[in-house]
Amino acid sequence: MEISAKYTPSDIEKKWLEYWNENECFASVPDGRPPYTIVIPPPNVTGVLHMGHMLNNTIQDVLIRRARMLGYNACWVPGTDHASIATEAKVVAMLREKGISKHQLTREEFLKYAFEWKEKYGGIILHQLRRLGASCDWKRTTFTMDEAYYRAVIRVFVDLYNKGYIYRGLRMINWDCEARTALSNEEVIYSDEGEKVTFYYVRYFIKGSNDYLTVATVRPETIMGDVAVAVNPTDERYAHLVGKTAIVPIIGREVPIIADEYVDKEFGTGCLKVTPAHDPNDYEIGLRHNLPVIDTLNDDGTLNERCEVPEFVGLDRFKVRKLMRQKLEEAGVLVKTEDAITRVGRSERTNSVVEPRLSLQWFIRMKEISAKALEVVEKGDIQLHPAKFINTYRHWMENVKDWCISRQLWWGHRIPAYYYGEGTDDYVVAETLEEAVELARQKSGNAALTAADLRQDPDVLDTWASSWLWPLQVFGGFNDECFDRKRGKIDFSKNAELSYYYPTEVLVTAPEILFFWVARMIIAGMEYAEKIPFKHVYLTGIVRDKLGRKMSKSLGNSPDPEQLMATYGTDAVRVGMLFSSPAGNDLLFDEKLCEQGRNFANKIWNAYRLIQGWTSEAREMNPSEASAVEWFGHQLSAAVREIDDLFSKYRISEALMVVYDLIWDKFCSWYLEWMKPAYGGHIAERALVASKDYFADLMKLLHPFMPFITEELYSYLEGGKGLLMNARWPEAGEIAEAVLHDFAKSCEIVTAIRNFRAQNQISPRERITLYVKPEHKAILTHRNISMILKLGGLANIDVLDDVTSNAKTFLAGGVEFIYPISEDALDVDAELAKVQSELDYTRGFLDSVMKKLSNERFMQNAPEQVKQNELKKKQDAETKIEALTMRLEQLNKLKIKQ
Repeated sequence: MEISAKYTPSDIEKKWLEYWNENECFASVPDGRPPYTIVIPPPNVTGVLHMGHMLNNTIQDVLIRRARMLGYNACWVPGTDHASIATEAKVVAMLREKGISKHQLTREEFLKYAFEWKEKYGGIILHQLRRLGASCDWKRTTFTMDEAYYRAVIRVFVDLYNKGYIYRGLRMINWDCEARTALSNEEVIYSDEGEKVTFYYVRYFIKGSNDYLTVATVRPETIMGDVAVAVNPTDERYAHLVGKTAIVPIIGREVPIIADEYVDKEFGTGCLKVTPAHDPNDYEIGLRHNLPVIDTLNDDGTLNERCEVPEFVGLDRFKVRKLMRQKLEEAGVLVKTEDAITRVGRSERTNSVVEPRLSLQWFIRMKEISAKALEVVEKGDIQLHPAKFINTYRHWMENVKDWCISRQLWWGHRIPAYYYGEGTDDYVVAETLEEAVELARQKSGNAALTAADLRQDPDVLDTWASSWLWPLQVFGGFNDECFDRKRGKIDFSKNAELSYYYPTEVLVTAPEILFFWVARMIIAGMEYAEKIPFKHVYLTGIVRDKLGRKMSKSLGNSPDPEQLMATYGTDAVRVGMLFSSPAGNDLLFDEKLCEQGRNFANKIWNAYRLIQGWTSEAREMNPSEASAVEWFGHQLSAAVREIDDLFSKYRISEALMVVYDLIWDKFCSWYLEWMKPAYGGHIAERALVASKDYFADLMKLLHPFMPFITEELYSYLEGGKGLLMNARWPEAGEIAEAVLHDFAKSCEIVTAIRNFRAQNQISPRERITLYVKPEHKAILTHRNISMILKLGGLANIDVLDDVTSNAKTFLAGGVEFIYPISEDALDVDAELAKVQSELDYTRGFLDSVMKKLSNERFMQNAPEQVKQNELKKKQDAETKIEALTMRLEQLNKLKIKQ
């Protein structure tokens, strides 16, 4: 088959995407092979591909493609998450453009628009993942609001409620005023640098006197909700005021001055305004002192009538903050203002400043249900890569708080609670309306109740309260046939797919959702399957730009992945991402990495074209060909062993670099140059077969990283007889260390010869003869002498019995090479300076090695191989010093003679 002269990635990608998809090459069904399962972290249905997706899904594809080649039944399940807050915001924005307000619509009308939006835009990211080459079983694509998945989420809510884990309660929660919904603690984010805020120092006068307390606050708009002023009971400055009454500025409310240990004497003025409706710590103080709660905010962040300032009613909280400064100044109670940097909580979804708010919400009791999820990670049943995240995981799990799972939205899984009366306990929880009616009749004692008498809770569940079931429900774990509702457990014997594919092998995700999602999937797995959901968790870093900044639209430093793929080719972008992405560490992305990937692809393409152009003849391999074939076989085996070891440790970026070095340096730069016949010549038939076999193995090793170009080139090698994606992963054979050592020595010699030629301006076409001393004549029978002669551009290497001073010398591989020249051609002073400089450097190097070898701690703790390497450095340096010293003596004699 003829191959084009130029590598055109777009044509090849289109060809193989169509072939893989039309032939359902990635489909998986249970069979006799061992399974290797990955479930995709479902991207938001609102999403489009960004650099984080590129990294995460490339890593997953690398793992699943290699597993397929290792003989596993590889199953990668794709899907999308309904993303309650993000999707509802998109739909609301779409409606606004049409002149429609959400509040003009019924719930059913709004959901109709939402599903229309999902059908139109929800598949974009999956299409982009296909273009990336993601080898998912696309028939298994799951959406978290598919009918079966929806039922599973409701079923788990009911089960946890019946088990006593879910409850409804009035608690201080995080409120997103833009999305108008509650948030869990984990959905509140804080900037690493903090944010600038202003402290307002305000006088609270004491009733009946001119005395006052000064209170510092960053939220003057909440002053109208104050119900007390608190001081520390041990603070002598204010002890005489405890029990007296303070006057709240602007509104004149009389509030008690109380003592509470929560107050920090050293912070601010040591006085704290207590606003139980708008601060979680104030709420706890209020409970201890039986204080009233005055909520002055509406759910959209505007002030309500309870603020007692008519002109503030209906105004946004931040606008009121500015107006309060003027009011406080006019009232003569603003002492001063100070700017400071502090932590400000913002909504992960909308970036709106989060408002603490007292609200009736649904919660999961997390302490008891989380215990096993901590245990399985600490025991190593689930391994985190890198392991440093175990401490983070442990800290979260040991300090877990009850999880607020209700959201005041319409898009999502509606909470299956049904109210039949006005009392706080007048509700039932059931999977269906019919079951709810029956339960309500029993609980109320009113047998006449009908479905029309019940009102379903309007709230939906937190998105994470559906996605925590992902590894189980993508295989139907909560379906009727296998979920035991009485026990609240999954019966694996009644679900063949779940029994085969679960637990999954590895989860690839980001550290920032280690608790959001990873921990909760483990909790769900232990609660319902009594099995871990995955054996390994590979945690990627954040993709940053080359300056270390997080990528964002506002900075304009986030490239479009599709544009990158169009410019450089998908394979090039895939390896560009992985060239510098160690697990758990941030990736500093530079577009030059994609350029490097493209250059690599061109190198591979041209290497195949070179081999394809060779012609063979029916003869035995000559010594040079035989040596090359023997060496690369051992080199390949050593690389396969190293690559397998790195994959076992999830050091994927390092595994790629081994493959990259093996192909670019060892194969292209050394093997092909060594094996390449002279112009018009031929190589032995066995040598050509071996070269093509080696190239095929290289394509197998590279395939998980660069699936398109490798599949294409393999099709030329095999003549279309089989797919590379299903080929067997290479196995490490015999590794002769002596052969590898000799090759490394030969490379060192050839490199030194090339450098010597360049320094002395010897034409690459001129074949020169070098000499060695009698004690180094073993080089003449070195197994790779043919390689040294060929790649060094030498006519010969001979022994020089009488070493003259009229020569230039260099050391390589423990051998001193001599290049005789005429006396006139030798600049003795320059040569003396060069040799003296090299001698000084080598002595300094030997000193550093000797310091290490004389370090008792190093010699006791260093691995044996490391110590042997240092001893070898010592030996080589001593040999070099001896040769350089002799050379100096020769040159000095010549200088005297001149």
